[in-house]
Amino acid sequence: MKNKLSILLAALAIAIIAVSCDDNDSYLPKPRGYFRIDLPEKSYSRVDTIEKYSFECPDYAHLTYDIYSPDEKNWVNVEMPQFKGSIHLTHKPVNGNLGEYLEDVHTMVTKHLQKANGVRDSLIVNDEHNVYGLFIEMDGKGVATPMQFYLTDSTKNFVRGALYFNFQPDNDSMQPVINFIREDIDHMINTFEWK
Repeated sequence: MKNKLSILLAALAIAIIAVSCDDNDSYLPKPRGYFRIDLPEKSYSRVDTIEKYSFECPDYAHLTYDIYSPDEKNWVNVEMPQFKGSIHLTHKPVNGNLGEYLEDVHTMVTKHLQKANGVRDSLIVNDEHNVYGLFIEMDGKGVATPMQFYLTDSTKNFVRGALYFNFQPDNDSMQPVINFIREDIDHMINTFEWK
């Protein structure tokens, strides 16, 4: 009896091993998961506290003045703490030096081209409010600023904006947030007015 039980257990063990083995060597590990990102509802309020310009800002964001340039009262950051990012807005007066400012924008974009997979730009033309400029998007995993833009009235004012995150972004995983913020930047630009 003991011999039959041993043979039965050995046969059962061999059967379990045979059934559990898969001769298909195509096992793939699961892809890396990312945290779920809850996006807020879209709503906006007019920011009218800046001396030279105003725009509608997303309600989930708040405005701070640039602590690194305390003398520049028209330099602000649109802080988005839940995304650990901000849109830096810098204002400069135009006194026949618009070409220099445009060259600075070109230089800033060129610095990011090493990490970019692609660059798209689109003209901004709002004749009603005398707002003109360029919106630049950069795709790529390690691009520090996926979106930049400038706005000008061509004679007195120049504003440059850039989206930055407070960490080294993996823009592939951040793409839903980047797309969400892009809509808000579009809204800010479309509601932008000089004072």
